[in-house]
Amino acid sequence: MSVTVAVDANGADLGPAEVAAGAAIAAALGVKVLLFGDAEQIGEVAAGIEVVSAPLSIAKEADPARAARSNPEASIVQAARAVAEGEADALVSAGATGATLAAGLFEIKRARGIYRPALATPVPIPGSPVTLLDVGANVEVRSEHLVQFAFMGAALATTVLGQERPRVALLSNGSEASRGTAVVIEAGQQLLAGTGSTFDFVGNIEGNDLAAGIADVIVTDGFTGNVALKVMEGISQAVVGGIRDAATSSARAKLGGALLRPALRGFRDEIDPEGPGGAYMLGLRRLAVVSHGRFTRYGFSQAILLAARAVSGDLVGRTEAMLEAGGALRRSGGLEAGSPSEGAASFPPDDS
Repeated sequence: MSVTVAVDANGADLGPAEVAAGAAIAAALGVKVLLFGDAEQIGEVAAGIEVVSAPLSIAKEADPARAARSNPEASIVQAARAVAEGEADALVSAGATGATLAAGLFEIKRARGIYRPALATPVPIPGSPVTLLDVGANVEVRSEHLVQFAFMGAALATTVLGQERPRVALLSNGSEASRGTAVVIEAGQQLLAGTGSTFDFVGNIEGNDLAAGIADVIVTDGFTGNVALKVMEGISQAVVGGIRDAATSSARAKLGGALLRPALRGFRDEIDPEGPGGAYMLGLRRLAVVSHGRFTRYGFSQAILLAARAVSGDLVGRTEAMLEAGGALRRSGGLEAGSPSEGAASFPPDDS
């Protein structure tokens, strides 16, 4: 299956040329890329990449929804429009989460029966990788939103990560079913009532169990998820830095560090946040992936490749099928799914 990915090159810390270098890696592996950004900054591109000149960036705008509405020529808006109109199969953004979410809602729109899109991040934990969602799209949620997030995360874990029957948990302040906010308790009751045969709901887990291998998918609201993700990233960076400092603190330490270097290099690669490619924006009619602005070409290549894998595995279709089977699709009432005017997602800060 030939897959085309629309990529917004604006917003990357290392500039559009670094995103283009990542696109070249993906193109060499058979993925076609539509690259939107400043053509002069992008420069020459590899075979399999088409550049669409779009120098206007809204990555740093304080109000991404307003910016997306009022700047139809912005690179992220043009890239999202290309996906909506069928010129590309998925969207990858190197810029701000808020702008990508706004462009996705306005151009690609929500999928049928979805209350709100969610951002899901595969967290690279050695031996027990876990998918965490929501990590920033929805600060406040209702129980039915968390239920849908559970199905979305399970579909992602199955389609992209190859976990045949993922274990899904709710993040709470206690493992008992009676612990947590009213929203968490109600969501747990709904998930216990029946999830079909698509995944195993294992109940609540606490924050100290995020990396314990108890669950493959962990569901929470976007505020809590974003804080938890940033805490894990910060601790991970501190641990790696501490190991590096200890290994160079003396001549004896340097000798021991040299012996351990191959193993430590493997450990570093295993927890590299660029490996998963970024956060998956689930619940739209087409897939979107939001990379972190500080990524190198490797991270951007991973985002493009994993987006293509999700398209080939029909992540959007499988998500809808799982929601349908579990009776979790929105049936009627309120605004039509896909309308950006529903007071849904809370646009997160640019660095989320």
